[in-house]
Amino acid sequence: MKEKEFINIIKSVLNSSYIGDDCAYLKKSGIVITQDNLVENIHFRRDFMTPYQLGWKSAMVNISDICASGAKPSCLTVGLSLPADIDEDFVREFYKGLKDASDGVEIVGGDITGADKIFISVAAIGSAEGRMISSRKNAKAGQKIIISGLHGSSAAGLRLLMKGEKEPQKFISAHLMPGAQTEFSEKIALNIKEDYAMMDTSDGLMDAISQIADASGVNIEIDFSKIPFDEDLKMFEDYEDLILFGGEDYGLVASVSEEFARDFTVIGEVKEGSGVTLIGDNNVRKHFSKSDVEEKIFKHF
Repeated sequence: MKEKEFINIIKSVLNSSYIGDDCAYLKKSGIVITQDNLVENIHFRRDFMTPYQLGWKSAMVNISDICASGAKPSCLTVGLSLPADIDEDFVREFYKGLKDASDGVEIVGGDITGADKIFISVAAIGSAEGRMISSRKNAKAGQKIIISGLHGSSAAGLRLLMKGEKEPQKFISAHLMPGAQTEFSEKIALNIKEDYAMMDTSDGLMDAISQIADASGVNIEIDFSKIPFDEDLKMFEDYEDLILFGGEDYGLVASVSEEFARDFTVIGEVKEGSGVTLIGDNNVRKHFSKSDVEEKIFKHF
């Protein structure tokens, strides 16, 4: 599916100022809202994860989007479409996972229907009260790029699952039960005074950086050696690609002023121009256009 092309069509038809970020910021209402769908055998496989883990991840991917906006996650609604072979135990464990992942974020409603396979649609609402809300359009030359979370671990976990392997378990856990970067989000949104850009890395670190660069009309220069990752990823020959293009780590990447960035992990800076410039070994620079990144970004099953 050509997701980005479809989004562009929808934007042109609706002509809505709200479409563009992962969350819509309804300023007059003081909230942000987002929605994500998970489809069996595209976003997940039942033989890879328990119902509890599926519920956990279904909640967390939406909470991560709220965190990426800078808002405080407050409530979820859940739409669940289930095939005939699903039993009561599945539903019970699924909602236990949802509830535990939500921890302080209330599940307030939803819908259940029949289907030929599992479809999950979660909508999340966050409070913008007392917080500066981000937009991927806000990056400006001179700002620094800061990051949270380890990158590449989830993609490594998915690869292990696809190969029928169970170790290292930490990579599989990173894929099946991710954690949203709530503290990082809160530290920025409650304290920053200027506009800033922020996204989660659900579709890969390079995708998030590229989307911020494109929406803001800037070049973002990244130093690979400063990206945080688990050293055990080096067991994979292509670990650098896992770090850059592997998805579903649910870290956060943001563009903030140099002064504000001092308390965070800085991996690069914003410059005039376009696209993403990656600094590798021996200070070798490689430029990626938007289309270059889209050719390599994370794809589900």
